[in-house]
Amino acid sequence: MSDEAPTNAPLTVPVLDPAAVGAKLGATDYPEPFRAAVAGRLRKRLGNPLGITNFGVNLTRLEPGAASALRHWHTRQDEFVYVLEGELTLVTDAGETVLRPGMCAGFPAGRPDGHQLVNRTDEPATYLEVGDRTAGDEAHYPDEDLRYDSVTDLFTHRDGTPW
Repeated sequence: MSDEAPTNAPLTVPVLDPAAVGAKLGATDYPEPFRAAVAGRLRKRLGNPLGITNFGVNLTRLEPGAASALRHWHTRQDEFVYVLEGELTLVTDAGETVLRPGMCAGFPAGRPDGHQLVNRTDEPATYLEVGDRTAGDEAHYPDEDLRYDSVTDLFTHRDGTPW
């Protein structure tokens, strides 16, 4: 008797094959003119179909030249990324760091250090992104006249004027 499950056994929650999850290319709630920055981002939300509600888990692929997001930081939510394939450049207030497979980075809530990942290579790169869903979060974009408030679900200019 074998201890191995048959390779053709159907998968049921809590198991999920990421290949079965729909992906959104370039999907963002950013107002224009900011949407182009993430046009080459392909994101699969893995936590939602598994019923995960306290944090998000995304499998994200960046095409050459694409960015994960505008450079940003969160007031209440933590973020963590783990590189699976390819090479990504992490851009923060301190400068740039190349991340390769097996490397990770974390962004604690309330630390005003804008960050983003950019694929500056000629090959796609894939990473796992984990972030919590603490209520009352704001996202700040230090390079742009942009702010996001999760309570109102609105993007505004820094002065509070809606986009």
